Amino acid sequence: MDGTVLVADDDKTIRTVLTQALTRAGCRVHATSSLTTLMRWVSEGKGDAVITDVMMPDGNGIEMLPKITQDRPDLPVIVISAQNTILTAIKANQANAFDYLSKPFDLPDLMKRCSKALEQKKSRIKSDPADLSMEEDQQNLPLVGATPIMQELYQTVAKLMHADLPIMICGESGTGKTLIAKVLHNFSDRRNFPLVTVSEADLTELEGPSKILARARGGTVLFEQIADFNDECQARIVRMIDNSLDTAPRFIATMQDEAHEAAEAGVIRRDLYYRLGGATIRVPSLRERVDDIKILAEHFLNKGERDGALMRTFGPEASDLFRSYSWPGNVRQLENIVKRLGLTARSPVITLAELEQVLQDQPAMPLSQKRGSTDKLSSDVARHLRRYFDLHGNVLPPPGLYARILREVERPLLDIALEETGGNQAKCADLLGINRNTLRKKISELDIMVTRRRKLM
Repeated sequence: MDGTVLVADDDKTIRTVLTQALTRAGCRVHATSSLTTLMRWVSEGKGDAVITDVMMPDGNGIEMLPKITQDRPDLPVIVISAQNTILTAIKANQANAFDYLSKPFDLPDLMKRCSKALEQKKSRIKSDPADLSMEEDQQNLPLVGATPIMQELYQTVAKLMHADLPIMICGESGTGKTLIAKVLHNFSDRRNFPLVTVSEADLTELEGPSKILARARGGTVLFEQIADFNDECQARIVRMIDNSLDTAPRFIATMQDEAHEAAEAGVIRRDLYYRLGGATIRVPSLRERVDDIKILAEHFLNKGERDGALMRTFGPEASDLFRSYSWPGNVRQLENIVKRLGLTARSPVITLAELEQVLQDQPAMPLSQKRGSTDKLSSDVARHLRRYFDLHGNVLPPPGLYARILREVERPLLDIALEETGGNQAKCADLLGINRNTLRKKISELDIMVTRRRKLM
């Protein structure tokens, strides 16, 4: 890398680490704990890129971005923040930040982004900062999380905020799909126009589509759980989209299935999928971001305290159970349980016994999150792997992951195939589509006990 990087962070350790890393990479570095100093350097024409924290002793880093853009439109600014909320990502994007990372950040990743900023250093389109009058509602947004998968979600939402594209939002029940749809509308340039939520009943009348368009007036039309709409209503949506013409609103739809799989399975019409699938946002389940569970639980406890409930915290054993529970109802279920515990706990510290008593009344994880689900094995494997990596935090798992994962899949596959073929290795090899000698080798390597029996077919 070549260039001068201005670093602003009130954490001396972060300033030292970034200064050392950037210097080793060939950059010149000016580091400060003051936004005032940073802005003076910018006004003096110093620096080819900026890395700044958000919350500084003398101001807010994001609030300085419009001034930097006005004075130095070609100066890329990378925002780093420990706030880990979607609003921070949205603000950074709307204020024309070159990039946004959450703390704790991965140093090699930040170095790559800084290198890209120095290389590109292109003028960006200036835009007026969006009206952030909804900032006070941030406390009511359970879109909180520090895991990489959530940070990726935040950045995707921020990038699609003003895009003139229809959007499909997919995810399990209770993950916050409708909330994301509302964020997309309320922070977009359509926010001064209506957000119209459409049910199947709104489309049963012949004039239903035209009434919906008249109500939307160029705002946003939201179809919640569109896979539950019958075929005729889906066909009317197709015609409504085709006939919206000049006053077209933005169309957003939510569903629990993966969009392309739902189209393949016939859950939604293909012509509707092609019209709504301009961009897809997948909302992760809590099982895919276990490190966020404690953050969310504390967020809801604090919210309850602000609403008048007594101050409560979780004991260590209760926190561990929160993290290991499957959360079939995701964030919605988590919020309801925390709210209940906040009201019923007998002491300021919520105990393991109190949490267990509440959880025993909860439904178990269903085999399928939704009737007619089109989940594939790859989806389950992906969820397992995401949880595996999350459990290791910021440390990579031990080497040899590829072989370990294949072995975990291979063993039950051979066990069940042998069981279903009554232990007949010739039939099992044919079923699996492998050579019989290969099967024997695998049985030996995995130390599988084979019992011959007659399989009743």
